Amino acid sequence: MMPVSATDIALAVVLGGALGVGVCLLVSLTPRWGAPTLARRIAPYIRDVTDPQGVSPRFGVPDADVRAIWASVQARVANMLGGSASIDRRLHQAGWQMDAAAFRGRQLGWAIAGVAIGGAGVVALVLLGRASGAAVLLPPLAAVIAAVAYDARLTQAARARVGRIQEELPTVLEFLALCLSAGEGILDSLRRVSEVGAGELTAELRGVVLAVGTGSSLSDALTRLSARLEIPAFSRSVDQLVAAIDRGAPLAHVLHSQALDTREDAKRGLIERAGRKEIYMLVPVKFE
Repeated sequence: MMPVSATDIALAVVLGGALGVGVCLLVSLTPRWGAPTLARRIAPYIRDVTDPQGVSPRFGVPDADVRAIWASVQARVANMLGGSASIDRRLHQAGWQMDAAAFRGRQLGWAIAGVAIGGAGVVALVLLGRASGAAVLLPPLAAVIAAVAYDARLTQAARARVGRIQEELPTVLEFLALCLSAGEGILDSLRRVSEVGAGELTAELRGVVLAVGTGSSLSDALTRLSARLEIPAFSRSVDQLVAAIDRGAPLAHVLHSQALDTREDAKRGLIERAGRKEIYMLVPVKFE
């Protein structure tokens, strides 16, 4: 009996995978056996009074069941990994419309894709005759790298959006103060700024105006927005504005003062970044 080499195993994996994919594609093209489900038969007649139950035309599996299974997997992964508070904070700062469980589910999908890519790399190394014992670590390493890369992508998106909001904050505060000085109320000023502006902060203010229009108080809506974003400069401005609203203080003066403070904070941050850049520029000189 001839010994089985690693090349033979790699060829078997490639050919077996190709056969499995081909069989799945053929099965997906065949019509579904059996009568359609009751939900699929009556959906066209009640679609105007209730939400339709989507059904997969390939395999006859209700989309609601698939979504429920995937949501359960996401919840389990989120419970195992934990850290939902930090993820929720970064998701809100980045403006991504998902929760921590959905993020963990997508991170799991990235990890599975990393495993597949790593496995394909191992097969390629075996076929080329360059495989070694360390090649077994490639799929899990690729999975970890993919999961960390997706988390880093969220962190980068949150940091970039927070930076844009901080840049827009002084201009928005000054515009609000100008509207208040012209005789408009605070809610009308927020509505005007949210309609005219096209930045990240004005989009968040549109949500505040919508929340006030649906029954929330202005102070509560601003406080919830501040707690959701967790940006220090914006939180200070909201706290001062809410206190002025509760005490009946002149809002235009408060907003002008907050705009000046925010610009000073931005100036200090710029000076600190410039100082760090100077230090980084000395690194190539040191190693020459």
